[in-house]
Amino acid sequence: MGNNAYGQCGRRIIEDEVYRLEDLHTHILSCGQDHSLFLTDTGKVFACGWGADGQTGLGHHKISSSPVEVGGDLAGVEVQQISTYGDCSLAVSRDGQLFGWGNSEYLQLASVTESTQINTPRHLPLKGFGKAVQAACGGTQVVVLNGEVFVWGYGILGKGPKLSESSTPEMIPSTLFGRSEFNPSVVVTGVRCGLNHFAAVTDRGELFVWGKNVRGCLGIGKRDDQYFPWRVTVPGQVVDVACGVDHMVALVKSLL
Repeated sequence: MGNNAYGQCGRRIIEDEVYRLEDLHTHILSCGQDHSLFLTDTGKVFACGWGADGQTGLGHHKISSSPVEVGGDLAGVEVQQISTYGDCSLAVSRDGQLFGWGNSEYLQLASVTESTQINTPRHLPLKGFGKAVQAACGGTQVVVLNGEVFVWGYGILGKGPKLSESSTPEMIPSTLFGRSEFNPSVVVTGVRCGLNHFAAVTDRGELFVWGKNVRGCLGIGKRDDQYFPWRVTVPGQVVDVACGVDHMVALVKSLL
């Protein structure tokens, strides 16, 4: 539903029609600026929409008006999670490998290319990183979770004002997410990206945010940008969070 100028809805639009895509048994969806990704229950990735930056991963830069299976380094790989936002796309396999394609103007895919774009999925060889659990990409940045939180790309990355660009993963210290000698077992369980901001949820139901605070989207009670993870005061346990261009929504479980 919505704008289908570039085929991102994956179908021909008929006014007032109630439509259901029958052929794909999809259990995860992710929408970019003008493209869409679909993850099937068998671990295959399909894409449609605008491919000018290679963000569909279909080996060309044209528009695809219906979902097509993504190949490249993902051929034969069982995928467990997908993420896209602007025009960069990521996938995490069931064995913890990270794959990326699309825009790399801000070094999002610098581990495999010096070009500003890739139009087929490439395995991202992150040395010493271990297995990825979850990944998210924003307008100019990437965050990956493997038990610890790693960031790279361009923007306010979460390690202070001196780090605004990195082509390699930078680990954010776990102490910034509440781990201490009194709480040694705190673990980040989910990460998300907005256009220029990040969010992370811990196993304690706490929400941490950082990045550009456009229109107060971080919810930290002030308008300043946030250079390190900051715990947001939320009346309950945060279960999940979603980030938009300049707003954020949290799913919260009541403490009562």
